[in-house]
Amino acid sequence: MMENRSFDHMLGALHAEDARINGLAGNETNPDTANEPAQVAPQAEFQSQLDPDPDHSFPAVQKQLFFGTPGPPAVAAMQGFVQSYWDQQHNVAHSHKIMYCFAPGKLPVLHTLAQSYAVFNGWFSSIPGPTVCNRAFAHYGTSFGQVNLDIFYVKDASESIYERMLAAGRTTKLYYFDPSSSTQEVVNLLKNQPQIFGTYQQFLEDCKNNALPDYSFVEPNYSDHPGDDGGELLASDQHPDHDVQAGEVFIASIYDAIRQNPDLWQSTALLITYDEHGGIYDHVPPPACIPDGFHAPLADTNNMPFAFDRLGVRVPSILVSPWIAKGTVVPGPEDPANGRVFEHASIPATITQHFIGNYDNRTPREKAAQTFLDLLTDEMRPDSDCPTIEFE
Repeated sequence: MMENRSFDHMLGALHAEDARINGLAGNETNPDTANEPAQVAPQAEFQSQLDPDPDHSFPAVQKQLFFGTPGPPAVAAMQGFVQSYWDQQHNVAHSHKIMYCFAPGKLPVLHTLAQSYAVFNGWFSSIPGPTVCNRAFAHYGTSFGQVNLDIFYVKDASESIYERMLAAGRTTKLYYFDPSSSTQEVVNLLKNQPQIFGTYQQFLEDCKNNALPDYSFVEPNYSDHPGDDGGELLASDQHPDHDVQAGEVFIASIYDAIRQNPDLWQSTALLITYDEHGGIYDHVPPPACIPDGFHAPLADTNNMPFAFDRLGVRVPSILVSPWIAKGTVVPGPEDPANGRVFEHASIPATITQHFIGNYDNRTPREKAAQTFLDLLTDEMRPDSDCPTIEFE
């Protein structure tokens, strides 16, 4: 799970190469504060454009979604991204950069994987808010009513997917990058579960040694810091304004570690996703969803009632496996007849369904979430049909 990039920003330009991908036509706009249209453009750079970090707090995302409209329950107009980014620097020209996307092929790793395996048109962040609460949905199927960056979010007896797996006699591990980068899943550390934690280097070794557990969650490097050899380790999470290329290298390393072990490659599905959109433009209105039983504190939402009954902004998500037909595009809300909606609660829902089966102690939201292993076919692609990525 990477950080803070929207679907249109990272993958939207691929619509020009494959019309099935619900990306950008090129004429999408948002009004700026001079009431002029700021148009999408394939001018995104690897670093230096999105500084300061775009606001993605709940109130800011509310503006990005509903600017110029009465707000929910109306459908989000997706017209407030430029206005929201202007709020941080009061620079009209700079605010237009929130509309930029990466040109086809400029992200060779992410774009190759999206075009080679399965890309989701309808994977949304779980709530219209920031990192920690969205990542909580990937671990617990809920954020326990939190829409902010509170790390102490566990409020009831709901078990994490890691606890469920261990109780069922399964193996699982959350691989954080290194001690300096640490992990976003602090609560599990506080709950004395060191057995589920490993490092990125251990992940690479476990891939080589056929020791990968049943379910793994891999975190990138969240900060620039010195490595053990004295060299500089660049943040690889792609969080603005970190170098997006460092994230490309990280994604490639995960893919290659699995790909280079034939036994592992044939038995592994790799999901690449992003926690939330980071305040960056996407054109698809987030749909409604099954509530998870919580209500957000009004103090955190600028007095906007929020019952966790609608999703956050769409994010890039790709499922990788030799058992996936090449060029699979999973339709989303753009296809009313066949479209499917996924979110981060789909992760524990899928793992629970596949490894554990019937399990009741989880939220209604997770129980209703779509699962994705049905995208795997019964025919494995030949090795020659699966790309080898070399990116350094």
